[in-house]
Amino acid sequence: MPSRTPHRFRRTAALLTALAACAALAGCTSAEPTAATAATPSASARDEEGSGSTAPPRTDDPERSAPTEVTIPSIGVRSTLMELGLNADGTVEVPPAEKGMTAGWYRGGSAPGAPGPAVLIGHNDTRFGRAVFHDLKNIRDGAEVLVRDGAGKTLRFTVTGKEAVSKKAFPTEKVYGPTKGSTLRLITCDGEFDAEGHPVDNLIVYGALA
Repeated sequence: MPSRTPHRFRRTAALLTALAACAALAGCTSAEPTAATAATPSASARDEEGSGSTAPPRTDDPERSAPTEVTIPSIGVRSTLMELGLNADGTVEVPPAEKGMTAGWYRGGSAPGAPGPAVLIGHNDTRFGRAVFHDLKNIRDGAEVLVRDGAGKTLRFTVTGKEAVSKKAFPTEKVYGPTKGSTLRLITCDGEFDAEGHPVDNLIVYGALA
């Protein structure tokens, strides 16, 4: 059987090439995407229409199994996962405001359990109130994040770190770059609001398959 490594390399290279033009995980708005934006969720009642972020095209892989649920016991999170793709303008989808308590999996990245980073996106707050990742800031190193895959298997990830970053200095390669093992990134918006009512930071939680 031929090796799949070249295919995986090409997919990773394409991902990073597309993201190379993205200097920040900026957005949380329905604004037109720019060369300085990348995937981000909405975080407030003033920022819930779309991500305003660009992303690489989806790479279909028949071996991937879409995750169906995420649970974070230490902060009381349990949510089904909806699939997130791209909007018509090339920006990354976010869960609709009326489903603020539901997180999403960006299907353009890795599936949980497969090599590479899997990205889960959730709102902090919407116009309907607090949302699924409202308490993500309280998560601690070593906390468990449980993700159920499409086959019903529960994958256990351990939090290895978190950081709040300015959207103007988003660590693109650190978040989206290739990893030898299966890793997880949980992303929401964070920080103060700018003059237009957009959160200025992102909160990123990093995890690795236990």
